This record gives sequence, C-alpha cells and structure tokens, in this order.
Amino acid sequence: MKLALAALLTAQAAAFTPAGQFGVSRTAMQMAETATETEKAFAKLPASVKPGVVTGQALVDLLDNAKENKYAIPGVNVVGSNSINGCMEAAKKYGGPIMVTFSKGGGQFIAGKAADNTDDKASIAGCVAAAKHVREVAKHYGVPVVLHTDHCQKAWLPWFDGLIEANEQYFEETGEPLFSSHMLDLSEEPLEENIAICKKYLERMAKINLLLEFELGVTGGEEDGVDNTDVDASRLYTQPEEVWYSYQQLSEVPNAQFTCAASFGNVHGVYAPGNVDLQPKILDNSQKYIKEKLECEEDKPMKFVFHGGSGSSPDDIQEAIGYGVIKMNIDTDTQWAFWDGMRAYEAKYHDYLQGQIGNPEGE
Repeated sequence: MKLALAALLTAQAAAFTPAGQFGVSRTAMQMAETATETEKAFAKLPASVKPGVVTGQALVDLLDNAKENKYAIPGVNVVGSNSINGCMEAAKKYGGPIMVTFSKGGGQFIAGKAADNTDDKASIAGCVAAAKHVREVAKHYGVPVVLHTDHCQKAWLPWFDGLIEANEQYFEETGEPLFSSHMLDLSEEPLEENIAICKKYLERMAKINLLLEFELGVTGGEEDGVDNTDVDASRLYTQPEEVWYSYQQLSEVPNAQFTCAASFGNVHGVYAPGNVDLQPKILDNSQKYIKEKLECEEDKPMKFVFHGGSGSSPDDIQEAIGYGVIKMNIDTDTQWAFWDGMRAYEAKYHDYLQGQIGNPEGE
C-alpha cells in the first residue's frame, strides 16, 4: 500500500516538471525508487490549508491551487485504518495533500460484514466511524486530508442521506462538516434528472460547506458491485454541452462548490496498453465551451476529476491535469500493491509462518 501511494504522490510532484520528463510508463516500484532520490516537490499551499481534515473555503483554496499549479490530488479508496494510515503516511513522506475516499461497500467492510446493513446502516456507520478516525489522527501526520465518498447511484441515495445527516449533526456541533465532499453518480439517469437531483442535494450541502462531485457520462469497468463493462462506448465520452448545462444549473445554488467527473474514456481497473482509449481533449473542449458561454477570462472554469486512474499512462495523466483535473482516483493499483506486499512477505517468511511455536532454523 505504501509503495503504490508513494508512487502516486511522486507522480503528483512530477506534474511540476516539464512534460518531456514523463517519457514511457513506469512501474510503481520504479516510480517509488525515483521518489526516494528526490526531495519533496510540491506547490506552496494556501495559508488556509492546514494539517488535518480540509473543508469549506480551505478546500476550495486547495483545489484552486491544484488547478493553478497543475497537479492532481490522489483520491485513494480505503477499506480500513491500515489503508487510511498508509495514505497519510505516504502523504507525509512524499508531500501531501491526500484524499481519503470511502465507497458504500468500503463503509460496510469497515463496520464489519456481520453488522446489520438494513437501510445501509452499516455502510453509513462504517464511513462515519472511519471519518472520525481520520479526524483524530490526521493532524499528527502533519498533512492536509480531504475526506470524500465515492460513487453513489440513484438506488443508493439512502446511504447518501445518512452521510448528509451525519455532516449536518457534526456541523451543528463544530461549525464544519464531518466530511469534505461527497460524490453523486447519477450518470445512468437522463442528464436533466441527474443534475436536478444533484442540485437538490447541493442546496442542502452548500448550507454546511460541503462540496459535491457529480458524474457525466459513464466510467467503464466494474467497481463496488457496479458493472459497466458492456456499456455503449459512446457513453464513455462526455460532450461539452452537457458540462455547460450542469455548470449553469449547479451555479445557481448559493455557496455552491462542485467538481465534475466528466467521462473521457475512463475505465475502472487496469488494462493492457491500447485497450482503453482515453481522450483528455474532451476536457479541454469543455473548458473552452464554458469560457465562451461565460465570456470570462478564466481558461479553466470547471474543476474536473479523473476516475479510473489505475494503469493510466503518465502522458494521459499529464494532459488531463493540464485541462483542469484536480483529483485522480486510484483503487486497483493500491489494492494490488497491498496484496503484492503481503504475498512477498509470506513468500520470504513462509517457513516461519507455519506454526505459532517453533523456528525452522531450530533456534
């Protein structure tokens, strides 16, 4: 886990280097080895961004900083305190910030599979408990942490409702939300319905300084029990008009803060080169379209996020960041790193792990 996260944070720092240095794709091991030879290379963060959980205006300042300085914050899916702490340790070692992300299934796993999950109670409780863990320990790592939840489709809205209620209660007690942001993924619904539901929730979220991430188009592959492997290929590519419509509608909400997961060929999972056709230029076209409609000077008015980041080439990542991507999700790569580390440890110490008592060397 730490190895992969180190690599991801190194890629983040590499966003400040000339694009020519990216060259061919490297393995996580190679990237991590490079990181050990390089001092932390990270933009100076805004004064509002402090160690610990980042919310509200500080979060907006952080994401604006990422867009301006052309880096993407790793959004890592976690399933327990070990992976949570691995994220924060990597951020501390190689230069933060980091986004700790919980899925609905991950929340249930954190609560325990034997826990009653009627009405998503366990999924809600697991996410809330993990968020409170992060709040207790993040400041001790000395890094800014964004607390986020991942895809929530229409059928899962009870889970989302429970999370919003937890935020509202925490806000009433402390003056800030428990989480930094949440994602609604209603991309399977018609555009107008997708954005109408997002807008309804954003009106509630904006009152407690919660940021909304929404999805346009479909991320291919499979994640958290949602299988889009056979989806029509045309749905993997978002159109600028859709992004503009969403921007218009959501901007009508007072104090609204949002990011857009626009599909540009993204697929969950890791695939052999050539099997995924990423087209980051879609993001550039959308930014230009919004700028023209707004008649503004801002070249990148929308904050984009990059789903299905595992296995992507450095060139595609760099190009997407240049078009306003401020966060990149990673799950498969870190799951593999976690397993691969355990596999290597077991192989190395296999003989020592065959019994509780005794030593294969006879000592």
